[in-house]
Amino acid sequence: MSKPFHERIAAMNAMYKLPAHPKPSIPGDVADRLVKFKATLMDEVHEIDDIVALANQGADRLTLAVAIADLLGDIMVYCRSEALKYGLPLEAVLDIVMDSNESKLGADGKPIYDANGKFLKGPNYWKPEPKIRALLASAAK
Repeated sequence: MSKPFHERIAAMNAMYKLPAHPKPSIPGDVADRLVKFKATLMDEVHEIDDIVALANQGADRLTLAVAIADLLGDIMVYCRSEALKYGLPLEAVLDIVMDSNESKLGADGKPIYDANGKFLKGPNYWKPEPKIRALLASAAK
């Protein structure tokens, strides 16, 4: 059986001599690192144009599915690796974000949409940032 994703990312960061921190850690060059991370993500996002071109050229569904899966997989790897560089417990953060997203439902437990189909926040919505702050403060100890 293969190792969990976060362990494989840690091994990859070690193999490529990328930073990895066990606790939240913000380096002095954070702005530069974020600009570089954005550039890497944008390279991946621009691959969407290639996939759109494939779709417009009549590529079969499996070819499109493979291209989309590869795109999304690459983005996930980059994001998880980046979180490790900052010592962020991404899986726990994602749990909080998902709990917050689920709190957006209406009082009847159903999604609320505006006239354009945008998902709106229900009466029980709570922002994830305070819980993320508490998680990171605890993890930093």
